[in-house]
Amino acid sequence: MDELISLFPTPFLRSTGVLPPPLVEGLIQYFVAQAKQDNNTSPGLTHTRMLKPGDSPLFIEAAALITPKLVDFGVQLFGERMGWALKEMWVNVLDTGGHQAMHNHANSFISGVVYLTPTHPSSQTVFMKSPGGVDFAFKNDHAGIEPGPFNADKWVSPAPAPGDMVLFPSYLMHAVPPNRGERRITLAFNAIPLRLDSWGYVVRFSG
Repeated sequence: MDELISLFPTPFLRSTGVLPPPLVEGLIQYFVAQAKQDNNTSPGLTHTRMLKPGDSPLFIEAAALITPKLVDFGVQLFGERMGWALKEMWVNVLDTGGHQAMHNHANSFISGVVYLTPTHPSSQTVFMKSPGGVDFAFKNDHAGIEPGPFNADKWVSPAPAPGDMVLFPSYLMHAVPPNRGERRITLAFNAIPLRLDSWGYVVRFSG
């Protein structure tokens, strides 16, 4: 009898309908006008400045709905239910033809995206393996292979609806391919636990 074991998998949480339609529409109406900062990876991508949840009543409302999911997801990362704080939030506006280069998020433990508008299939968020350190030096890569969770270089996240959210470890590389559809608007954020305890060595964070 053979048993294939998924060793040290990476957790990824997909939650549908986290933000209700009125809140989604309010975020779009208020923050799109503030998304004036250019992104140096693509001329079709702009975003707001980094904001705190307390900077807007809309963010406070969104944070109240997101935080319980952070607590649940944190159990998968650290094995304990603990307090979590949203460190920063921002809104991205991706116009037709724009893209977002591969990146991860520093100085945080959980990152997330809430989709505020419909997403064209061309611009669904793609998650990737780390560029180095975990692959063999020589790869088997040709048209005849069958990609799977143990040999694929990337994974395209499921098609989201407005109000849907994904959470993932902040170290996970991700990108958005060129958008061939309508304007795509997302709310992104980073979160940190209130404290981590390693056998009495306690580090406390402030959001």
